[in-house]
Amino acid sequence: MTRVFNFSPGPATLPEPVLRQAAAEMLDWNGSGMSVMEMSHRGKEFMGIHAEAEDLLAELMGIPSGYQILFMQGGAIGENAIVPMNLIGATGRADYVLTGDWSKKSAKEAKTYGTVNVAATGEASKFTAIPKQSEWKLDPGASYVHICSNETIGGVQFHWTPDTGKVPLVADMSSDILSRPLDVSKYGLIYAGAQKNIGPSGLTIVVVRKDLLGHALPVTPSAFNYQIQGEADSMYNTPPTYAIYIAGLVLKHVKALGGMPAMAEHNARKAKILYDFLDGSSFFRSPISKEDRSLMNVTFWLKDDKLDDPFVKGALQHGISGIKGHRSVGGMRASIYNAMSVEGVHALVKYMQDFERQHG
Repeated sequence: MTRVFNFSPGPATLPEPVLRQAAAEMLDWNGSGMSVMEMSHRGKEFMGIHAEAEDLLAELMGIPSGYQILFMQGGAIGENAIVPMNLIGATGRADYVLTGDWSKKSAKEAKTYGTVNVAATGEASKFTAIPKQSEWKLDPGASYVHICSNETIGGVQFHWTPDTGKVPLVADMSSDILSRPLDVSKYGLIYAGAQKNIGPSGLTIVVVRKDLLGHALPVTPSAFNYQIQGEADSMYNTPPTYAIYIAGLVLKHVKALGGMPAMAEHNARKAKILYDFLDGSSFFRSPISKEDRSLMNVTFWLKDDKLDDPFVKGALQHGISGIKGHRSVGGMRASIYNAMSVEGVHALVKYMQDFERQHG
């Protein structure tokens, strides 16, 4: 069996030991005589899987006791509506900081449920930089301030935590959750689709400060009401059981590797290898502000876009998959989430060096 180096932005590559364990347990989990896919979500077997995954997430992220962990569905796109449904009712207003396509989508969706103030935008730089906080125009009466901590399409990332005072900070962390240590206490709510660093698509992680519960708008469906889901331990409706099981295996794997400090070191090393090559090349370029470069999604362009298709096709022939940039911006994108190996990044750089020699 030959596995490619999968640089897809999501669903993304998973740790091979996790995949092997899941394969071994497919027909019979822990002597139960059935697959996790077949288990009742209220049976003791799955309840144990669920509780362990929740405990591991709390341990790895250092989640304080005053927060509720929810395992939900709908992805970050769903949370674009679910967050304002639950939080904007406190004052009817919310601040959004626009740093790329995903935060723009979040703000657009929130306008259905309340008044949205664009506190800052990176449009002037074509979203190649994060707006300095000194430029933000925050509403002191907002229910929350929303950011996207890492923009997968544009390739910018917050390497600092905004200070929003008494107004809760909400972050879409779909593409950099569990990639580095984080002070959860500085956030009112964190949400993330699992399909980048945690597991397969279908599971959405929500970490919410308990004092923010209870403001859901009357239109909020019961299954999307954080308070109701919290009281039901994320089982008001049938949760994405198999995705939670895989997430639990990934969390165990990350813990065994050394947790968040080890992930931060691993991810910084990979990003440095790739960015150092880009900075030294006259054939490839990365227009992203150096201080805002994403450690998860490295975006770059070739000197001549007529070579884009040959570059992508050649990459596949070298066992390198998923590097084509998002259709809205073009270019290339290498997603180097937790499970991407240093070996994979070296393989990509070698291919880029060879391509540059042939076409430069």
